[in-house]
Amino acid sequence: MQETLIRNLWYVAGSSDEFEPDRLVGQTIVGLPLVLWRTGEGNVVAFDGRCCHKRMPLAAGKLLPDGTLECAYHGLCFDAQGSCVKIPSQPGRTIPKRARLRPYPIVEQDGLVWIWMGDEPDPALKPPRIPELVDPEWETVRVQNAEVHANYLLLIENLLDISHFYPLHDGNIGDIANSEIPVEFSFDSIQGNRSVASSRLAHSYRHPPYLQDFFGYELVDRLHTHKMISPAVVRVDLRCAPPGQLETGAERGYILTHFITPVSERLHRWRVFACCRAGERWPADPRVPTVARVADQFPGVIEQDLWALTEQQRMMDLDDTHYGGEMHLRSDTGLLKARDIIRDMVAAEASVETTA
Repeated sequence: MQETLIRNLWYVAGSSDEFEPDRLVGQTIVGLPLVLWRTGEGNVVAFDGRCCHKRMPLAAGKLLPDGTLECAYHGLCFDAQGSCVKIPSQPGRTIPKRARLRPYPIVEQDGLVWIWMGDEPDPALKPPRIPELVDPEWETVRVQNAEVHANYLLLIENLLDISHFYPLHDGNIGDIANSEIPVEFSFDSIQGNRSVASSRLAHSYRHPPYLQDFFGYELVDRLHTHKMISPAVVRVDLRCAPPGQLETGAERGYILTHFITPVSERLHRWRVFACCRAGERWPADPRVPTVARVADQFPGVIEQDLWALTEQQRMMDLDDTHYGGEMHLRSDTGLLKARDIIRDMVAAEASVETTA
């Protein structure tokens, strides 16, 4: 697989509640080590995770009562702007100008902490808004937060192509009839991010078991859209109702937002949040919110995807000498467009590095 890591992009470093006040968080995103923390003033800050003295991982250090970060190796201390303010072995001496950490821009919005991993942020490229995560008209539950041992593009392709619902998810969210639903594709720009979406509108479709369970409808009209908002976000919007009743009070559904944060070419973090309209209840037990039932059942679906992704990666790591190359179907249109977008972004970065 060709290089796919993009640095000039906003990625989710975590949800806001993952960054407690005065606690260091170590991460690696697109191959770059980071240290992050929420300051006493409530702001999340992020810096290169290596001490500028001897490369000690700063996440192994500690935050002192005055809010500075102390390196665990030689005790150099850094403030919330990344400047070194103390070197214990050189008391009274001027601190070198080079004694500072590289900062990374942070935007906190919609209950998420976004980080820009490249050079100066592109003002035309914004972290996508995900308002339903904090909107009181929606109920939200975290479904997944795990590392996946596969290239992140494989997950994007999986999410854009629901023709794999049969056979991979047969018996829970998929069936063979799902594969026969006509698919339409659209391409757009969302807050400067090149977007691709696949949509399937079905009439009088018999819902697979999990979806019957979630919403209480056996026969439905359904609109199912999977959209890559950016290479870091894929949004799944499923809306269903008895035949002829879409866009009425009978409509039910969910939004699954997938946040994809590459660690390396063969490792990424996959976060999933499920949202349903506030007040919607599970038909089998009205005491249970629908979103809670979705979140309870979906990990089994995700396990099937994880198996497929790691198996794909295992095959991609083998020699291609005797492999004739991938054959593509019409249902692959969306994922092929996603590949084009990512290839263009990688090439643009390489071009800037070459001319710099």
